[in-house]
Amino acid sequence: MRAHLRPAPSAAARRAGRGALFRSRRQSPPSAVGRWSRLPRPAAGKGASTARAKAIAEQLLARYGVLTRPAVMSEGVAGGFSALYPVLKALEEAGRIRRGYFVAGLGGSQFALPGALDRLRAVREPAADDEDVAPAAVLAATDPANPYGAALPWPEAVSGRAMRAAGVHVALVDGVLAAVVARGDAEIVPVLPEGEPARTRTARGLAAALARWALRTGRTSLGWGGAGGTAEHAALAAALRESGFVPWGPGFRLSSTPPPSAPGMSIPPPDFEEGPVGDDA
Repeated sequence: MRAHLRPAPSAAARRAGRGALFRSRRQSPPSAVGRWSRLPRPAAGKGASTARAKAIAEQLLARYGVLTRPAVMSEGVAGGFSALYPVLKALEEAGRIRRGYFVAGLGGSQFALPGALDRLRAVREPAADDEDVAPAAVLAATDPANPYGAALPWPEAVSGRAMRAAGVHVALVDGVLAAVVARGDAEIVPVLPEGEPARTRTARGLAAALARWALRTGRTSLGWGGAGGTAEHAALAAALRESGFVPWGPGFRLSSTPPPSAPGMSIPPPDFEEGPVGDDA
């Protein structure tokens, strides 16, 4: 469709095309080739707008589990939270979702799926057998699973340096932000607890997650910021060495030592390397 909206070619371009030996029998421009499907015209009226709001609300509930006003605002929904509130209230009155104060600091208008609340209760406190290595994961900052910068504000330690942008990654330990990896892996900014043993436990979980992420993506080098003398950097540096990283330039590089596995996860086997092929192969 866009090809038909382009301006007509100039006279010089038409004259240049006359000398071509081949003329396509295609009735449409080359840039319009593809598979197209005609969709029904969106319905109009109050009922249609309510159905659309209900579909958006159900999609956001499935995405976040616990839907809050900041989460809706971060999605750029037309009309904001007030446009979805009547639908959410009707779903709560019908018993399909629940309303309450589930997450501290995010306002009282919170709606959640029953299954999401059960999962929140299950992970409220860390298990006793996971005290050494905390469950952790490295995500793209733009991933919907990352609540920071959307449903949750960025911690003050990384405000102004962290953003939901392409190329930026975050590391979550026990569901809490533990580090921000800048674009291009040029710098890692740790956000560790102040007291022990929480700081050491979080640093070990963070280092193990970074090692798994490096193996999975091939990003074996991590930059190191100028604030490397802080206690957070010292705790993380020790944990990185335990997870198979070695000092390399201003940062760290993953060596061939496999990192420790996280609870319930296993390290993928190394890639098979073929030897030289003989003459009789």
